[in-house]
Amino acid sequence: QVQLVESGGGLVQAGGSLRLSCVASRNIFSFNIMGWYRQAPGKQRELVATITSGGNTNYVDSVKGRFTISRDNAKNTVYLQMSSLKPEDTAVYYCNAKAVVSGLLNEYWGQGTQVTVSS
Repeated sequence: QVQLVESGGGLVQAGGSLRLSCVASRNIFSFNIMGWYRQAPGKQRELVATITSGGNTNYVDSVKGRFTISRDNAKNTVYLQMSSLKPEDTAVYYCNAKAVVSGLLNEYWGQGTQVTVSS
Protein backbone atom coordinates (compact mmCIF):
# COMPACT_ATOMS: atom_id res chain seq x y z
CA GLN A 1 0.00 0.00 0.00
CA VAL A 2 1.40 3.35 -1.04
CA GLN A 3 1.41 6.16 1.49
CA LEU A 4 1.67 9.84 0.72
CA VAL A 5 2.44 12.15 3.62
CA GLU A 6 2.03 15.90 3.23
CA SER A 7 3.56 18.58 5.39
CA GLY A 8 4.28 22.30 5.29
CA GLY A 9 0.83 23.78 5.65
CA GLY A 10 0.01 26.53 8.09
CA LEU A 11 -1.24 30.06 8.59
CA VAL A 12 0.31 32.83 6.53
CA GLN A 13 -0.56 36.41 5.70
CA ALA A 14 -1.59 37.42 2.20
CA GLY A 15 1.47 37.91 0.04
CA GLY A 16 3.44 35.34 1.99
CA SER A 17 4.90 32.01 0.95
CA LEU A 18 4.71 28.37 1.97
CA ARG A 19 6.29 25.20 0.67
CA LEU A 20 4.33 21.97 0.82
CA SER A 21 6.06 18.60 0.74
CA CYS A 22 4.69 15.19 -0.13
CA VAL A 23 6.79 12.18 0.75
CA ALA A 24 5.90 8.88 -0.88
CA SER A 25 6.52 5.44 0.61
CA ARG A 26 8.00 4.22 -2.66
CA ASN A 27 10.07 5.52 -5.54
CA ILE A 28 8.08 8.35 -7.11
CA PHE A 29 9.55 7.60 -10.50
CA SER A 30 7.09 4.68 -10.54
CA PHE A 31 4.20 7.14 -10.75
CA ASN A 32 3.20 8.43 -14.16
CA ILE A 33 2.00 11.69 -12.70
CA MET A 34 1.90 13.36 -9.32
CA GLY A 35 0.05 16.45 -8.31
CA TRP A 36 -1.52 18.72 -5.76
CA TYR A 37 -5.23 19.27 -5.37
CA ARG A 38 -7.06 21.53 -2.96
CA GLN A 39 -10.49 21.73 -1.43
CA ALA A 40 -11.91 24.84 0.16
CA PRO A 41 -14.91 24.69 2.52
CA GLY A 42 -18.11 24.15 0.60
CA LYS A 43 -16.30 23.68 -2.70
CA GLN A 44 -15.29 20.74 -4.83
CA ARG A 45 -11.74 19.49 -4.83
CA GLU A 46 -9.79 21.10 -7.67
CA LEU A 47 -6.54 20.33 -9.40
CA VAL A 48 -3.78 22.83 -8.60
CA ALA A 49 -0.67 21.48 -10.31
CA THR A 50 0.77 18.30 -11.76
CA ILE A 51 4.17 16.98 -12.71
CA THR A 52 4.87 13.94 -14.83
CA SER A 53 7.65 11.40 -14.41
CA GLY A 54 9.38 13.22 -17.24
CA GLY A 55 9.17 16.53 -15.42
CA ASN A 56 6.42 18.19 -17.44
CA THR A 57 4.29 20.51 -15.34
CA ASN A 58 0.79 21.91 -15.55
CA TYR A 59 -1.05 24.48 -13.43
CA VAL A 60 -4.55 25.74 -12.95
CA ASP A 61 -4.81 29.29 -14.29
CA SER A 62 -5.41 30.82 -10.87
CA VAL A 63 -1.96 29.81 -9.58
CA LYS A 64 0.17 30.26 -12.70
CA GLY A 65 3.14 32.46 -11.97
CA ARG A 66 2.71 32.06 -8.21
CA PHE A 67 3.03 28.32 -7.54
CA THR A 68 5.77 25.94 -8.63
CA ILE A 69 5.60 22.15 -8.50
CA SER A 70 8.81 20.17 -8.44
CA ARG A 71 10.07 16.71 -7.58
CA ASP A 72 13.14 15.16 -6.00
CA ASN A 73 13.28 11.53 -7.06
CA ALA A 74 16.14 10.78 -4.67
CA LYS A 75 13.99 11.86 -1.73
CA ASN A 76 10.73 10.43 -3.09
CA THR A 77 9.27 13.88 -2.57
CA VAL A 78 7.12 16.29 -4.52
CA TYR A 79 6.98 19.94 -3.55
CA LEU A 80 4.59 22.80 -4.09
CA GLN A 81 6.21 26.18 -3.62
CA MET A 82 3.48 28.76 -3.11
CA SER A 83 4.22 32.47 -3.30
CA SER A 84 2.14 35.64 -3.35
CA LEU A 85 -0.54 33.76 -1.48
CA LYS A 86 -4.09 35.09 -1.50
CA PRO A 87 -6.98 34.45 0.90
CA GLU A 88 -8.69 32.49 -1.87
CA ASP A 89 -5.82 29.99 -1.74
CA THR A 90 -7.11 28.89 1.67
CA ALA A 91 -7.93 25.18 1.47
CA VAL A 92 -6.85 21.72 2.45
CA TYR A 93 -4.13 20.68 0.02
CA TYR A 94 -3.86 17.04 -1.00
CA CYS A 95 -1.04 15.18 -2.66
CA ASN A 96 -2.04 12.78 -5.43
CA ALA A 97 -0.18 10.09 -7.33
CA LYS A 98 -1.27 8.07 -10.34
CA ALA A 99 0.32 4.96 -11.77
CA VAL A 100 -0.89 2.98 -14.76
CA VAL A 101 -0.07 -0.70 -14.30
CA SER A 102 -1.14 -3.27 -16.92
CA GLY A 103 -3.63 -0.77 -18.26
CA LEU A 104 -5.21 -0.13 -14.90
CA LEU A 105 -5.09 3.20 -13.10
CA ASN A 106 -3.90 3.11 -9.51
CA GLU A 107 -4.51 6.35 -7.65
CA TYR A 108 -3.32 7.39 -4.22
CA TRP A 109 -4.08 10.33 -1.94
CA GLY A 110 -2.44 11.86 1.07
CA GLN A 111 -4.32 12.92 4.17
CA GLY A 112 -4.14 16.62 3.37
CA THR A 113 -2.53 19.65 4.92
CA GLN A 114 -4.35 22.86 5.81
CA VAL A 115 -3.27 26.14 4.26
CA THR A 116 -4.86 29.29 5.64
CA VAL A 117 -4.12 32.70 4.16
CA SER A 118 -5.26 35.70 6.18
CA SER A 119 -6.05 39.04 4.61
